[in-house]
Amino acid sequence: MTDRAEISIVRWPGRTPSADDGPAALLAAYHLRTEAEKGQAVADVDELPDRYRTEVLDPRTAFADDVVLLALSGETAVGCLVLTKPADGSSEIKRLWTDPGYRGHGIASGLLGAALAQAAESGAGDVRLSVWKWRNGAIALYERLGFTVTESWDERDQLVCMRREIGSRGPV
Repeated sequence: MTDRAEISIVRWPGRTPSADDGPAALLAAYHLRTEAEKGQAVADVDELPDRYRTEVLDPRTAFADDVVLLALSGETAVGCLVLTKPADGSSEIKRLWTDPGYRGHGIASGLLGAALAQAAESGAGDVRLSVWKWRNGAIALYERLGFTVTESWDERDQLVCMRREIGSRGPV
C-alpha cells in the first residue's frame, strides 16, 4: 500500500513512465474487469473488442487528441484517467481506474480534481461521464464531487450518465 502523500498526478506522455509501464497496463486491467462485470469475460487483451484492444496496445495513438492523466507512486503508474478535448463546450472523463492495491488512498479523487482543473483550463463549460450502474462506489464518488445524473447520451443499457458544470463548487 501507499501513503496518499506519495502519489503524484502527471500528464502523459511527457514524463516517465513509458507507454508500456504507464497507461497500457491500467487500461488492460480496466477493460478486462469491465468485460467480466458485463458478463463477457475474456482471458486476455487479444480477446477484447477492437476499440478497447487498440487503447491498450497503442494508447498514444488512441488518445492522441485527449489528456491522459496518471497517478504515480514513485515511478509506478497506479491510476489513470482520460479527459477528452472539449466538443460543444463539454469534455468527457473516461477510463478512470485505480490499481486495486492502491484504492482507498484518494487516487481517484486526485485524478478527478486534476481532470476538472484541466477541463476548466481548456475552456470546457462542463464535464460529463458515463459509469456502469453496478459501480456504486464510483457513482458515490462522482456525486461527492458535484456530478449529477443526467439524461443519457449513450444507448448502451445499464449506463448512468452524469455531468458537472465546471463552475460548480464541490469537493475536489
